[in-house]
Amino acid sequence: MNRITPLFFMIVLGAAAVSACQTTPVAPPKPVAGFVTDMKAFDAFIATRPTPEQFHAAYPDVMLVTPDMITTREMRQNNSRYFPKMDAEGRIVGGSFM
Repeated sequence: MNRITPLFFMIVLGAAAVSACQTTPVAPPKPVAGFVTDMKAFDAFIATRPTPEQFHAAYPDVMLVTPDMITTREMRQNNSRYFPKMDAEGRIVGGSFM
């Protein structure tokens, strides 16, 4: 019986370790219709370093002006156009509405 006890505990610990490593996939954010009004939620979203595709999926009505786009610089007060700062990987790390 002394030989079976360590084997039993090894099996239980191994199963616990494998089950702890499993993660559920993160659900994509629910799309926000219209322009950005909840700045706290928007800032939390930008803190996740989204890709432009993830930005479009989360905020489909907000125009994302990437560095390769040509646009005018008129001032908008409704948070409908976002000029992102992007890192080397092409992820959004900040920016501003204009």
